[in-house]
Amino acid sequence: MVELLAPAGNFISLRAVLENGADAVYFGLDDYNMRANAKNFSLDDLSQVSKIAGEYGAKTYLCTNIILNERLASELQNNLEAISESEIDGLILSDIGLIEDTVSNGLEAHVSVQENVTNSYTLKTLKKLGAKRAILSRELSLDEITDITRKSPIETEIFIHGAICMAISGRCFLSYGLYGRSANCGDCLQPCRKNWTLTYEEGDDNVINFSDVDEEKFIITGSDDGSYRTNFFSPKDMCMIEYIPQLMESGVASFKIEGRARSPDYGAMVTGIYRQAIDNYEKDPLGYEVKDEWMEELSSVFNRGFDTNFYFSTPFETSDDNQSKYIKKDIGQVVNYYSKVNAAELRIWDDLKIGDKIIIQGKTTGSITHTIDSMQIEGCPVDNVEKGCNVAIALPSKVRQNDFVYKLIERE
Repeated sequence: MVELLAPAGNFISLRAVLENGADAVYFGLDDYNMRANAKNFSLDDLSQVSKIAGEYGAKTYLCTNIILNERLASELQNNLEAISESEIDGLILSDIGLIEDTVSNGLEAHVSVQENVTNSYTLKTLKKLGAKRAILSRELSLDEITDITRKSPIETEIFIHGAICMAISGRCFLSYGLYGRSANCGDCLQPCRKNWTLTYEEGDDNVINFSDVDEEKFIITGSDDGSYRTNFFSPKDMCMIEYIPQLMESGVASFKIEGRARSPDYGAMVTGIYRQAIDNYEKDPLGYEVKDEWMEELSSVFNRGFDTNFYFSTPFETSDDNQSKYIKKDIGQVVNYYSKVNAAELRIWDDLKIGDKIIIQGKTTGSITHTIDSMQIEGCPVDNVEKGCNVAIALPSKVRQNDFVYKLIERE
């Protein structure tokens, strides 16, 4: 059975992905992971992370996947005993020098995609060092992944959904060159996602296009100042929901969703959709069908448009910005939840009406999406509520006091 591995950027995201069927979660530790701008977890949080994951029978993998200098490598080595005592299952390592120490502390050693593993010979060497799993390079085709996995003496893992970096396996120097903020140390400011201006000197006829792509689709638009603007550094997001059977047949042990810096509702939605797809295939491989609503729901949360990365061909389409159908607006907070009548009392600072779609998020609640079908004020049914009111809504799922409430507003 393949493992569905989901991201957790904070405790709300952790609960959200577990509630939606993640078999395992991965998360960052302050100072040691590739998402320094996400909230992350402290060393003292790890026992609670393990406890929460244990409630769902899920495994826990701690990301320590930045380039480690001597100081950071020593600090991490010194923290391995405490990490092990927190009952975390394993570490995702970008530095093979710490595999032996990781294993000797009773932790699984998973080799990060930052190591750019592209062949079975590397996997055999990693096995000798004690690694249990390696995340394969994102630049491999599905045929290559299948071939490598069949020859591999250890587990393999691949990304199946989420953001794709412009650089090979994330080894990028653009952020550091422009801002002095190193992507390889987890502090990327993502200049690749910005709208760039192209200029060239008059009379330069030495610009030659060597592209093998028959149909150019880079987005280039003219500007009033004579320059051209483009997002050619920014790839679309990966989405493999339509190819679950092919992925399952590859023999890969774990399917990974990217997105530790994204919102809890993103994690909840994406994890839930892939959970359905994997379960449906495992129950009835011959009768498996891709549901139209899966892609529609995946498109409803943050995304830059979708592609299949390198799985079937070299990707060349670029994306200008978030392609989600909705904007998420902060509109209120939970005051109380009444379990006997399945209703929540909300304090709202924006108008609300029957038919609005809301998201409620909290550390224990996770992330719940709900379309309002019943509201009351002081026991009287209402269709619309103005900001500044307290309102009761019918809600079958339990929420907690001080949970955040967001309204989804459809983009024009």
